[in-house]
Amino acid sequence: MKGLRWHYTRLPSQAEDGEGESGKESEEEEEEEKEEAAPAPEDPTEPQLAEASRVMGDSEIRQLSLHLPPRVTGHSWSLAFCTSRDGFSLRSLYRQMEGHSGPVLLVLRDQDGQGQTASSSAFQMFGAFSSSALRLSKGFYGTGETFLFSFSPQLKVFKWTGSNSFFVKGDLDLLMMGSGSGQFGLWLDGDLYHGGSHPCATFNNEVLARQEQFCIRELEAWVLS
Repeated sequence: MKGLRWHYTRLPSQAEDGEGESGKESEEEEEEEKEEAAPAPEDPTEPQLAEASRVMGDSEIRQLSLHLPPRVTGHSWSLAFCTSRDGFSLRSLYRQMEGHSGPVLLVLRDQDGQGQTASSSAFQMFGAFSSSALRLSKGFYGTGETFLFSFSPQLKVFKWTGSNSFFVKGDLDLLMMGSGSGQFGLWLDGDLYHGGSHPCATFNNEVLARQEQFCIRELEAWVLS
């Protein structure tokens, strides 16, 4: 007796289901490829400068932005004062600060590189972040958001230690940031040409420049608001 032979024919509905599933899979693969090919969004913390800086490069700007308080994240940076435009005068700096209340990033390069090769590495870059605008004052003002920093050449940030509240003080002929034992973390004189830096209790900082006293080559004050 001959054995029975079974013949199997796929029904149309099964064929359609299979084609539908494979079609869905191909569509999903296409969507995944499109998602992978899409450009990455810009970093939301990337600061936007109203104009180019003569002191900071893109790398320094990005590094400093990571240490700013969250309340200024995403705010534009406006150049309120620069020595190349407004001259070397502390009083002029105070005048340019009038009408501003937001935080200020003070950055400068010294002239320690004079007589060396004319390269950016010949000059030290350092400065301070002030929680409020720089102004004349009878006493110290500011908050624990204030800090000092230097690029030597890597960025070093010196935050508030909590030991005192000597953040910022503005006299007619002297701007001081951080203090302790008669020394200032950073000070600038009335002509914005001479300055100095010493370790202080407020920030437990190192000397920001290569030497404790320095001459300023370029200074900028950015309002972050």
